[in-house]
Amino acid sequence: MGDFSTAGNGDNLPPASPKLPIPGKRNILITSALPYVNNVPHLGNIIGSVLSADVFARYCRLRDYNTIYMCGTDEYGTATETKALEENCTPKQICDKYHVIHREVYKWFDISFDHFGRTSTPQQTEVCQAIFKKLWENNWLSENTMQQPYCETCKKFLADRLVEGSCPTPGCNYDSARGDQCEKCGKLLNPTELKDPRCKVCRNTPCIRDTDHLFLELPLLKDELEAYVNDLSVAGGWSQNAIHTTYAWLREGLKPRCITRDLKWGVPVPHEKYKDKVFYVWFDAPIGYVSITSCYTTEWEKWWKNPENVELYQFMGKDNVPFHTVIFPSTLLGTRENWTLMKTISVTEYLNYEAGKFSKSKGVGVFGNDAKETNIPVEVWRYYLLTNRPEVSDTLFSWVDLQAKLNSELLNNLGNFVNRVLSFIAKDPASGYGSIIPNPEGAESHPLTKALGEKVGNYVEQYIEAMEKVKLKQGLKIAMSISGEGNGYLQESQFWRLYKEDKPSCSIVMSTASGLVYLLACLLEPFIPSFSREVLKQLNFPPETQLSLSDERGDIEKSKRPWHILPAGHKIGIPTPLFKELKDEEVEFYREKFAGSQAERNLKAETEARKITDQLNKAKISDANKKKERATKSSEAKAKGSASVEAEISISRLDIRVGLITRAEKHPDADSLYVEEIDVGEAQPRTVVSGLVKYIPLEEMQNRKVCVLCNLKPASMRGIKSQAMVLAASNSDHTKVELVEPPKDAAIGERVTFPGFDGKADDVLNPKKKVWETLQVDLHTNEELVACYKDLPLTTSVGVCKVTSISEGSIR
Repeated sequence: MGDFSTAGNGDNLPPASPKLPIPGKRNILITSALPYVNNVPHLGNIIGSVLSADVFARYCRLRDYNTIYMCGTDEYGTATETKALEENCTPKQICDKYHVIHREVYKWFDISFDHFGRTSTPQQTEVCQAIFKKLWENNWLSENTMQQPYCETCKKFLADRLVEGSCPTPGCNYDSARGDQCEKCGKLLNPTELKDPRCKVCRNTPCIRDTDHLFLELPLLKDELEAYVNDLSVAGGWSQNAIHTTYAWLREGLKPRCITRDLKWGVPVPHEKYKDKVFYVWFDAPIGYVSITSCYTTEWEKWWKNPENVELYQFMGKDNVPFHTVIFPSTLLGTRENWTLMKTISVTEYLNYEAGKFSKSKGVGVFGNDAKETNIPVEVWRYYLLTNRPEVSDTLFSWVDLQAKLNSELLNNLGNFVNRVLSFIAKDPASGYGSIIPNPEGAESHPLTKALGEKVGNYVEQYIEAMEKVKLKQGLKIAMSISGEGNGYLQESQFWRLYKEDKPSCSIVMSTASGLVYLLACLLEPFIPSFSREVLKQLNFPPETQLSLSDERGDIEKSKRPWHILPAGHKIGIPTPLFKELKDEEVEFYREKFAGSQAERNLKAETEARKITDQLNKAKISDANKKKERATKSSEAKAKGSASVEAEISISRLDIRVGLITRAEKHPDADSLYVEEIDVGEAQPRTVVSGLVKYIPLEEMQNRKVCVLCNLKPASMRGIKSQAMVLAASNSDHTKVELVEPPKDAAIGERVTFPGFDGKADDVLNPKKKVWETLQVDLHTNEELVACYKDLPLTTSVGVCKVTSISEGSIR
């Protein structure tokens, strides 16, 4: 469903059977801002338009709306000419090179375009010139003489992007503002407004000369534009940032907008006087949506000139708003033709990178090809960018945050739920269901299951409401809440006990849980489609299985009865873990690797390569004795190093995890001991024996999150083997004991860490080395009731671990 495709590998041949609007159905036309072709897209570009639009397109297909998603590379203009100068080639060669790079990046990111085209096509020229002629015939264009920078050294007028200087906006003063827009403050500019202007090619100061140009008379179209904006901004639920920007333009008063440029690389102006000029890229680029659709189907007008039957949704970053809410609709209104105008615009703020800002021009941040070359799967990248989507304000990409979301949300929540369910069903019939979905007979009268069905049904309705309003981050959060409900359902049902004591109830629970697994694959398909494909594979459904959230098929109603989603008797496939933990050392590696700009990284790589080459050139062949001597010394050094590492006792060697006590009871042979079953994120709960009977009532031990030390060597306590230890704090005279508790929202199985201490925990602490005993003396609670090692808090991804009332207590 919705596989990535480009017709003819970007040769713009239409597909064999393009989709056309269908009477009586919802026909959705989706575009994302055309990425400029002078560089590789970075993660900010990807989440800002292409990925966000893909999520909505996939959602619309799930809902069985008749949907097409159009995009392509924006190829004309100054930036392409500038890049061609830098790389000593023609603009056409630059476009060919980067179009392929963009297409491959988006293919890796699972972007499901119906067509990914380009603007340097005959179709673009045809559509663009036809729109121009209509505007000319309808008297919406004017001629004017304007002053433009002219470079005496390069012997040509300088287009906006070939001029740089200081931004004239008060309080900004950015010294690398372009002639068309300041990248720092976002203000649209004319090149003559720049302070201290310079030619981008030769760096000399240009002079100012007169040149004639054509202008779109926006003031004459203001009333029609305002009526359109007032209507559709409400009916279409525009993003607040889009509404704010658009009305700011209208309040300031619209001005005639130049639509021509003194360039060679672009759509030629079909007018004798201006035949040596081309259209300004921001006049011609939005028209690219139309021309790319015309490459997809010769019947493109059924999409673009059919406002009664087609809804147009457009996705972009905030710097593109005025071109789509003011200039492009004014252009279309001026033709007096029946164009499909944008119904809904979804706009993102900026995604910043670590301590700075993503920048294509400066090469700062993680770029699409960088993500592809890491070992981090595409579903993790998509999930992280979408949970961090800057919908109402700028957000920050950080490697530590990506690690936390992967490990706690994808691995410990979603992956843990799916794997627990399918692994249990896949067990042999003596301890599971032999890979067969059991019969959920009696589910309608099973209170826990019926309550879950009502909750899940409500969540699905909320999910649809959010997605219809293009609240993508909210939709993803709701879907993930269903995974959390699934984990809670498993814990509360205690299915592992039911299997032994009440198998019909266990069958209801496992049938329901497996239905939730399928439902999650459906709800999350727009966000992480590769995850959904893998889940379908593990459920043993064919790759061509069409996931659906269609009203006509009753899918929404079915979600309220998850025990009926999968048929009893269906045989599942082979369960395998869906996500892999991202280690601290990997995070540090990526932070270092992607620090600075691309140019700095390349220089560093070249320097390292030269160093290695020099070392190899200097190396001399040693005789056998020297080799032997080195080998002996190396072995001794390794042995010494190993001893040194073994001797180092660090808090990072403790494997402390967030656990949930699923059952607690008194030890049958010891009055002072409890026996608990604790879920620490593994396939089976751990059995733990604790001496807490005289301090904590039994009812307070039930269904409670705790901090669990998981790598102590198991020990038998009165005939029951304890596989871990619950951390508790006591006061100075040991008359009061309280459990150390993680935050309520901490994920089960998440590792509790200590700021500044990164490292892998021991598999099992060696009791002879007294690691726990050495570290335990520095574990305590502080005045704020925070559990600490020395002065460092026990930390989870959602906060620190605390006790209820014991300050300055010892933890053991």
